[in-house]
Amino acid sequence: MSGSLFYTGLSGLSVARSSLMTTAHNTANVYTAGYTRQVAEVATNGAINSGSGYIGSGARITTVSRSYDRYLTAQLATAQSTSAALSAYGSQINRIDTLLADKTSGLSPLMQNFFTAVQGVANTPADSAARQQLISSAQALANKFRSTDQYLTDQNNSINEQIVGSVDQINTYASKIASLNQQISMMTAVAGGQPPNDLLDQRDQLVSDLSQIVDVKVLEQDNGKYNVFIATGQSLVVGDQAAKMQAVQSSADPMRKAIALVGIAGNVQELKDGAITGGSLGGILSFRSETLTPAQNAIGRLAAALASAVNDQHNLGVDLNGALGKDFFATGAPAVFSNLKNVGSLVMSASITNASQLTTSDYSVQTKVVAGAATYVVTRLSDNQVIPVSTTTDGGTPPTVLALDFEGVRVSMGSGTPANGDTFLVQPTRFAARDMDVLVTDPAKVAAASPVITGTTAGNQGNAAISTATIGAPYQYVPLASNLTLSYDAATGDLNGFPAGSYITVTPASGPSVTYNPGDAIPYSAGATYSFDGITFTMTGTPADGDSFTVNKNNGGVSDGSNALLLGALQRKALVGGGTTTFNGAYSQLVSEVGNKAMEISVASKTQDSVTGQIKAAQQSISGVNQDEETANLLMFQQMYQANAKVIQTASTIFDAILAISA
Repeated sequence: MSGSLFYTGLSGLSVARSSLMTTAHNTANVYTAGYTRQVAEVATNGAINSGSGYIGSGARITTVSRSYDRYLTAQLATAQSTSAALSAYGSQINRIDTLLADKTSGLSPLMQNFFTAVQGVANTPADSAARQQLISSAQALANKFRSTDQYLTDQNNSINEQIVGSVDQINTYASKIASLNQQISMMTAVAGGQPPNDLLDQRDQLVSDLSQIVDVKVLEQDNGKYNVFIATGQSLVVGDQAAKMQAVQSSADPMRKAIALVGIAGNVQELKDGAITGGSLGGILSFRSETLTPAQNAIGRLAAALASAVNDQHNLGVDLNGALGKDFFATGAPAVFSNLKNVGSLVMSASITNASQLTTSDYSVQTKVVAGAATYVVTRLSDNQVIPVSTTTDGGTPPTVLALDFEGVRVSMGSGTPANGDTFLVQPTRFAARDMDVLVTDPAKVAAASPVITGTTAGNQGNAAISTATIGAPYQYVPLASNLTLSYDAATGDLNGFPAGSYITVTPASGPSVTYNPGDAIPYSAGATYSFDGITFTMTGTPADGDSFTVNKNNGGVSDGSNALLLGALQRKALVGGGTTTFNGAYSQLVSEVGNKAMEISVASKTQDSVTGQIKAAQQSISGVNQDEETANLLMFQQMYQANAKVIQTASTIFDAILAISA
């Protein structure tokens, strides 16, 4: 009896000691990241048949388990991944929001300063100081466009660097998880199936850390090893083997870093940005595609539209020397990049045909070759929509495509041979702001005056009058060769003196327009508009026979600011976004979109952080170490130890008594 009592007490001591050690381990790791509270599981030993019933033989530790909920742990990893993505997105977009919304030195006030300076020249066209102020304001505006683009380019470069760093971290975590898979499997086998809890905690913590870089899915195998998947199901860790990720140059866009997955078998697969979600990496990739690229394109579109409109109007004026104006601004040309995976040799180039029709999107042009004939599919990347295209061909059989026209852009086919499936990235506005500059640096060459002056000859007997001429685009190609005198012939009712080689379009006050061939008689019509070679004016009133009117070249333009007035009027015209908004309107729209997105991300981030906190609290209520609870357990197991020691002492006393009787 004393022997069984002795061993029963020893079993209790062993249980108490193991429980005390487990509790002490919990207390020591209360602040260890990823640690899960451990519990010594106690069970009774088998009872002994005494002939008059079964008598218990003490207790034993069956295992030391973790207070672990795999579903809560998985939910927490997902929530942390989403929080990290929103945080990374928010920190990046706030930088752009601050840049664009600057009311003192942003683009908006500088555009206003430019048009104010234009109005100053219109008011005092002979004032060299006003002309110099216009050039200085233009240079400040161009500098701001360039610096804004450079800021966004630097941000893109920073994202490229962050991608490289994130990929290195992912590879490190994947390697460690695979190594722990192997260690856990080996130690579980050595311990006869008992779990190595601390290693399990380390592995779960690595998965948690990994999920804050990129969203991951974990599948536990029957042998306890983790398989970790990223993106759209690509394997990152399979058992004790880890794949690698690489930061590579995007095959489509040389300005970007892309992510490639090197499989366990060595195959390399470039992943689309949209395939990586969650975590800080997913956040910056989303920011790049959803905000950074559109914002940089929008700044470029604004620069292209502004420069194009100002250049077109400036080209229709004359400077102080009587010479037609030249381009006022220069901007960067559209870019076309051939995909690195292309097998054909075709080279494409792009140009802007109508800056007011430009969008903020990039485009993908895909080649389809069937029976030797090439066709092209253009996809707008902002919404992934295939768009209609106007095609210019050589008329051969089969026809060879020479150019594609779409949304203000022309893509021209250069040298080389197209191959089926080849793709090209077209960026119409990406570099427009980067290369913006002022081409007019001499105040005398500001084309503030109209190239044509109209007038009524002194001595006319009728009351007819000629309006100020409006100058259109054709004038820069066929400027007025010499001064014209238009005379009225009462006998025929014609207006004579138009250029002999020009087509004349007459639009009556009511009725359709009529175009007359060179040499035709041109009838006079009160209230009618006359147009030729880009010159348009209106005749009113009733002329007398022989009355004449002049259309002369403006050779000086010293006191004429009419073209400057037209330049200033561009500020109020809808010349951006397909003729839907003004320059300031387009910029305000960009500021609003970025600001609204920044607010959206901020609200979503705060909400998600709250959700993550709640899930973490729920998970910690099960897995976390509570010092008060562990202190109570220490007292309980200490008393248990003392009680079982008393049992052993009692067994020893009984045994000594038996020995004394036997003696």
